[in-house]
Amino acid sequence: MNAPRPARMADASEIARLAGELGYPVDAATMVARLEALAADPRQCVCVIDREGALGGWIAVARRLSLEGGERVEITGLVVDSTVRRGGVGRSLAAAAEAWAREQGVGLVLVRSNVQRRASHPFYEGLGYVRNKSQHVYTRHLG
Repeated sequence: MNAPRPARMADASEIARLAGELGYPVDAATMVARLEALAADPRQCVCVIDREGALGGWIAVARRLSLEGGERVEITGLVVDSTVRRGGVGRSLAAAAEAWAREQGVGLVLVRSNVQRRASHPFYEGLGYVRNKSQHVYTRHLG
């Protein structure tokens, strides 16, 4: 397996494909715009793993500062191609995220995992993440 590397604009269509696997369909042009915005922000990092002409997975992380929690790095997205799951890709991507957090001088990484994604919960626990709380997420579209 290849080592994680920073995402490039040329990865946009593959990142979009994998986002669709996770249930978030998006076209390549939109993904290019998102990648450009994230690449311009030093508080964001997107890494990918190559595999045989495609991506095996990607992870996106963001450095956050809040009044109540201080500094932390949040895994905002992680997806592994369904054909290579349980092969170490997710573990390698998570390790890359944790290394980036350390480089940023941040000692806490958190991830929010949808309660319906039951298969991902043992994955994170196996990496040493501890379930801290459950919560509801409310959204409101401003039109």
